[in-house]
Amino acid sequence: MSWHEEDQFWISMRDKLFSSDSWEGAVQDISAIEKLTGINAPAQVLDMPCGPGRHALELASRGYPVTGVDRTKHYLDEAKYKAAEENLEIEWVHDDMRDFHRLNYFDMVINLYTSFGYFEDPAEDMTAAQNFHLSLKPGGKLIMEMMGKEVLARIFSPRDWYEEEGVVYLEEREVTRDWTWVENRWVAIKDNQRFDYKFSHRVYSGQELKDLLLSVGFDRVLLYGGLDGQPYDNEAIRLVVVAVK
Repeated sequence: MSWHEEDQFWISMRDKLFSSDSWEGAVQDISAIEKLTGINAPAQVLDMPCGPGRHALELASRGYPVTGVDRTKHYLDEAKYKAAEENLEIEWVHDDMRDFHRLNYFDMVINLYTSFGYFEDPAEDMTAAQNFHLSLKPGGKLIMEMMGKEVLARIFSPRDWYEEEGVVYLEEREVTRDWTWVENRWVAIKDNQRFDYKFSHRVYSGQELKDLLLSVGFDRVLLYGGLDGQPYDNEAIRLVVVAVK
């Protein structure tokens, strides 16, 4: 997909990706992250990419100075509007995670909701990981949360269809490139309009992600099966990483 096509995908699928339940879940996510990392306000936090700002807004409401970075301007515009509504001071930056870093500045970087691995060239994933590392103060922590390869292998379904809030969704998935890549097709039908998008991303095992983060300079990388700190084992529901600079 071109950048324009990607933007159209994120905009068209916004309501599915960021439902009201997901906004409510951000409160629990941040509480879990505080418990998992031991980091609390007024620690400086980078949310990258931040999407429409659900985690950045929750962090700011708790007294954290927050910088939210995303390359989808539509999402940033929504985030700015919500921040103004809630009278929250947040720095919003229209940029790409392959380009943005602020040297030794943040106490915590968060990368949540499978927001990593969308670049065709694995070297670009490494660049983004390096930017996470560069942006952290010594002793700072990176928190990543995504669908891990081991979890996906256990629950994999080639297709699903369902209806939410009057919209019919069809999702198709195919694992390719020797279990390193997932090809996705999402179709949404609403009010006699059909949106059909294809996108793909790299899928990491726990060890692969750990090795990547160690290779860019992180001193210690811990794996969990959820933001609640459960083990990354056969019952894990997500892949969560806490990496320490």
